[in-house]
Amino acid sequence: MSATYKDHAASIDKRVGALFKAVPSVMTPYSQLVKAASADGALASKTKELMAFSISIAIRCEDCIVFHLRAALNHGASRDEVLEAVSVAIEMGGGPSVVYGSRALQALEDLT
Repeated sequence: MSATYKDHAASIDKRVGALFKAVPSVMTPYSQLVKAASADGALASKTKELMAFSISIAIRCEDCIVFHLRAALNHGASRDEVLEAVSVAIEMGGGPSVVYGSRALQALEDLT
């Protein structure tokens, strides 16, 4: 990918914003679900975002990786915490998660 992950994140925001405008009846309840699921509870929001980030690597969703990595960083995730989340994704996802884990590392470098 030629653009930086900061550019990639901006592109995701733009596309998701357009989807909100196109189908607000679906995206508004979805947004409420996301807010409820990621809110502080028994687990802190940072932990939940690191979990979502790790799952994103394991399921090989690059946009999800960027979205949830940025959210985890915004919630105060450290480099070491992000790298441990990558390690868990590799454990759960095997070889493909190694490839996407390396993409996640590049995104971490670009976003911090």
